[in-house]
Amino acid sequence: VQLQASGGGLVQAGGSLRLSCAASGRNSMSFAMGWFRQAPGKEREFVAAISGNSVSTYYADSVKGRFTISRDNAKNAVYLQMNTPKPEDTAVYYCAARMSAYAPADDRQYDYWGQGTLVTVSS
Repeated sequence: VQLQASGGGLVQAGGSLRLSCAASGRNSMSFAMGWFRQAPGKEREFVAAISGNSVSTYYADSVKGRFTISRDNAKNAVYLQMNTPKPEDTAVYYCAARMSAYAPADDRQYDYWGQGTLVTVSS
């Protein structure tokens, strides 16, 4: 499975941005998918995840109500809609896939990773 994240850039606080993750590989859209981020000098942290059957979504408390994860199986893509971003959301964002329907928040349980896309939120 190969993952390609895109859509990062500079956005003003209170604006919006949508990240995309294109997945390729057999049955990749049946996998659980997650978004994680890593800010400078900090450890990578969980942002959002969606189960393999798209029934369940999970969010970090820090983004709940502002970010939305979704997937389009026809396009083999997963998205992260970022609404009203804050400067503290500035980070490199990574998409990840897990060979299971269950979508945990633990990045150690994900099997495949994209290259990351930088999001910078200006105040």
